Amino acid sequence: MSQAWSPAPASGEDASLGTLVKQLSEQSTRLIRDELRLAQVEMTAKAKHAGKGAGLAAAAGVVALFGVGALIATVILLLSLVLPAWLAGLIVTLVLFVVSGVLALVGKKQINQVGPVAPERAVESIKTDIAEIKDAARND
Repeated sequence: MSQAWSPAPASGEDASLGTLVKQLSEQSTRLIRDELRLAQVEMTAKAKHAGKGAGLAAAAGVVALFGVGALIATVILLLSLVLPAWLAGLIVTLVLFVVSGVLALVGKKQINQVGPVAPERAVESIKTDIAEIKDAARND
């Protein structure tokens, strides 16, 4: 991406070890920077794509919410054929509140079952790694 790689000195002579180490360091640094730039470009493109998908999913959710509202209105209108309209609306409203309450209680129960939010397995794995490194350092 940045500069061309030159495997040998321009004079054709054998390069010294210091020159080779310097070239390796410069090329490694350039390679890492180029790889990071490439990763940044890829992640930006993926984020834009995911953002568009999330926006479309949100729009679908809003349209579905309107559909549910229209369905509820349809149920009220159907019930109003056999009951007074106000009673049909009240019955549907009460049923919706009961369903909402049940969903809230089930959701609260699920949240309470989660426990601590810390990544327990990762913490234990890190502790094990640290202990192994300390042990290896003592044995050397």
